[in-house]
Amino acid sequence: INGLSGWSSSLDDAPADTITRRFRYDVALVSALKDLEEDIMEGLRDSELDDSVCTSGFSVMIKESCDGMGDVSEKHGGGPAVPEKAVRFSFTVMSVTLVTDEKDGEVTIFTEPKPNSELSCKPLCLTFVDESDHETLTAVLAPIVAERNAMKESRLILSIGGLPRSFRFHFRGTGYDEKMVREMEGLEASGSTYVCTLCDTTRSEASKNMVLHSITRSHEENLERYEIWRKNPYSESVDELRDRVKGVSAKPFMETQPTLDALHCDIGNATEFYKIFQDEIGEVYTKANPSREERRSWRAALDKQLRKKLRLKPVMRMNGNFARKLMTQEAAEAVCELVPTEERREALRELMRLYLQMKPVWRATCPAKECPDQLCRYSFNSQRFADLLSSTFKYR
Repeated sequence: INGLSGWSSSLDDAPADTITRRFRYDVALVSALKDLEEDIMEGLRDSELDDSVCTSGFSVMIKESCDGMGDVSEKHGGGPAVPEKAVRFSFTVMSVTLVTDEKDGEVTIFTEPKPNSELSCKPLCLTFVDESDHETLTAVLAPIVAERNAMKESRLILSIGGLPRSFRFHFRGTGYDEKMVREMEGLEASGSTYVCTLCDTTRSEASKNMVLHSITRSHEENLERYEIWRKNPYSESVDELRDRVKGVSAKPFMETQPTLDALHCDIGNATEFYKIFQDEIGEVYTKANPSREERRSWRAALDKQLRKKLRLKPVMRMNGNFARKLMTQEAAEAVCELVPTEERREALRELMRLYLQMKPVWRATCPAKECPDQLCRYSFNSQRFADLLSSTFKYR
């Protein structure tokens, strides 16, 4: 359907400079479940359940994703005047479970074997809009949010295997990058002093405490904080008010579960290691504040060494491929050749060794099955990693 249907009357008849096409959310979910009909029936048989009795109590877990698709402009086209960027909202059926009267309680009927594959990710809405254009984006996605909220409270009755069966839906908005989470939850943009989308810590607090964290932010709390920001009930100054609401400065629009995907985890870590490598080459821990020229020379030395030893060309902006090649023991050894003291070389090797032991845990789809040993050691390794950063590399 046209994602802008019903717009003109509500927006002072101003024509929208966007084109949006979407499916109705419930229709899309019905289609996705019908695609899984055989899998659901097979799951019932495998669980030795009588499919003629199992007509209610089905629970469906939906993962929602929304991301900008970057530049989609026509190179030589004469198409409509719309933004040259696009946003896609999509969902994945993660699992179907059945609540039975037996003592087992809940039985898993279907689990998506490749939850991160683009093949299991169903598009719901495509729109020509820049993801930074908050007003247009929220207006386009508002009907989806309304339909989603309606479905949370109701049940869908659908014919599966020749019998009408009742399904409930649970939505988890985990497919958002940090930029989109901040936009959806009304938080300040990425450069904010409130660095975390999960808790209230500031940049300086986070640098002093690398181990003890807990998830404290929630959609409901963000909504409450927005009201405080809007009304300023205690008549505080801007700085006091901002400290009270911890960086919530717009109305939270859609509930998300902020997460970090493995790719951006790799990129974020590699960006930091790239800086540590430069600082170690220049022995920053012995200097007060090195000049820009000095820093430039260290970076040039690092880039030259990486190109020579690993055939790794410098990049303007960190990307996944560069990050994966940089975060290896081989790269650490190449950098160690330029680090003057043996003590610092050993610390750098240890840092990389710990990192590489932790990495499989967040790269895996199911860590408990794929890398149980690393999972068991993860807590210990992460604390050792934090200790090393806050002592040997505390200049960072």
